[in-house]
Amino acid sequence: MIKKAKRFHFNLKDDIPLSTRLEDINFQVIDTEATGFHVQKQDRMIEIASVPVRKLLVEEEEVFQTYVNPETVIPERIVKLTGIQDRDVERAPAAYDAINSFFQKAEANKTTCLIGHHIQFDITLMKCELSRAGYKFPKPRAVDTLSLLKYLYPTEGRKDLIEYAGMLDTRIYERHTASGDALTTAHLFCEAIARIQERGHKTWGSLLQVTAIKNRMFY
Repeated sequence: MIKKAKRFHFNLKDDIPLSTRLEDINFQVIDTEATGFHVQKQDRMIEIASVPVRKLLVEEEEVFQTYVNPETVIPERIVKLTGIQDRDVERAPAAYDAINSFFQKAEANKTTCLIGHHIQFDITLMKCELSRAGYKFPKPRAVDTLSLLKYLYPTEGRKDLIEYAGMLDTRIYERHTASGDALTTAHLFCEAIARIQERGHKTWGSLLQVTAIKNRMFY
């Protein structure tokens, strides 16, 4: 008999009225690291981190971070890229437990929407890890900073996170660590929101228009 996958439960807040001001929404910025980029095949999660954004301010003192045991050897190229070594993850929680802890933190922060830079990677990685553990993963409400940047800079090609942070003159933290990239993304997101607000986009409904229409990056 084929065992039916269980549904992974998380409880982000109820639907957001379209008229809700952006500063009244609790966001949670997420970033993950993995053993490689083929997460739908063999690559596994090795770190997950997040930071809340409330009233469009980054709450740096509330960073959540944990390494994740990938149950495989971390390739040398990833060690060089992230600085994460096998000894860092050997006693770390399994992916299911790490993801569950992340969502518990998001729920405690009364999060209504996840934010990430190329967040499809993070969502796909979580989905694949939960699938291995026998769970279905319903897509959470999430917005990609790339969609905001595409709206602000429609003629620019896609750039690296640090390049965008330089363009918007926002704070840069340690690259290719989940906590560092989450913090960099959080400050980038807040500045991007400030700039779209200057163009009259001040509500959740307006944010959906910008992200969904301009770049189809709303999930």
